[in-house]
Amino acid sequence: MKKEGEITVTLKEEEVEIGDLINTRERPDSHSDSGKSPSAEPDPEMPKPVRQHHCSHCEKSFCWSGNLKLHEKTHTGEKPYQCSQCGKSFAVLTNLKRHERIHTGEKPYHCSQCGISFIQLGHLKAHERTHTGEKPFQCSQCGKSFTKKGQVKEHERIHKGEKPFQCSHCGKSCTRIRNLKKHARLHNGEKPYQCSQCGKSFAVLTNLKRHERIHTGEKPFQCSHCGKNCTQIGYLKVHERIHTEENLYQCSQCEKSFTQIGYLKAHERIHTGQKPFQCSQCGKSFTMLASLTRHERLHTGEKPFQCSQCEKSFTWLGSLKEHEKTH
Repeated sequence: MKKEGEITVTLKEEEVEIGDLINTRERPDSHSDSGKSPSAEPDPEMPKPVRQHHCSHCEKSFCWSGNLKLHEKTHTGEKPYQCSQCGKSFAVLTNLKRHERIHTGEKPYHCSQCGISFIQLGHLKAHERTHTGEKPFQCSQCGKSFTKKGQVKEHERIHKGEKPFQCSHCGKSCTRIRNLKKHARLHNGEKPYQCSQCGKSFAVLTNLKRHERIHTGEKPFQCSHCGKNCTQIGYLKVHERIHTEENLYQCSQCEKSFTQIGYLKAHERIHTGQKPFQCSQCGKSFTMLASLTRHERLHTGEKPFQCSQCEKSFTWLGSLKEHEKTH
């Protein structure tokens, strides 16, 4: 038998928002032996229960006393359920039980299509939409659809111009909490994503995946004009300008044009004589960061380019290509 305060939270996909419990139906204990499923459709002949339980703090009303008790914790800040592993506290017991699966590794919800398992039922339901293609959550502004309710809320901030997550170091604001976390790594130097092949670390998971293609040789982005494959979508877009003859970036000194802004900036240093990239070992300066990176390998002894035929390694990519001709 579930406690009165627990039954109302099991239907939520994500961690329970106590303030939303006014919309949650709960069956009285006297009906628990009726044999009906808690998810059954309500009897249209039965009158809706009266909201007779009133919050003394905000005058919100609830049908059941258990919902009121949960709601009152939003005012008191009470979190009586504590994780024995890490000490994190929760206002609702169900949320604690869900959290504990992080420590135990338990994933009780399994996808019937592909067998992937999940900690939360809501995560399973969201995953199943990748198989069905269902996108039930729609933006009221532009009509764009999403598989998760949270994605709609994040998207709608674009229309509102809302950026609620602010960096405590520099004041930069972000629309998403995960974007703020990525940004914060610029300040704290954290690089949690490490390459299993060479040990190089990255602040952003996307950058790790892009890097791993160096080892796997994967080039998933193909040019529709000539069939050339690229490791990054940005490289593909730059390459496609060869076919369109599009040179977007023009030098103000000599009117020479470039397909990439980075090429333009490097070119402009020819006119200014600027060499902003300096070696920390010997003090030599360079006009381009890539040139400094190549130079630093002379000091570190790093040889990141490996021959797939004989596993010999090289400091520079050009040296590897010359070597491969011997095979």
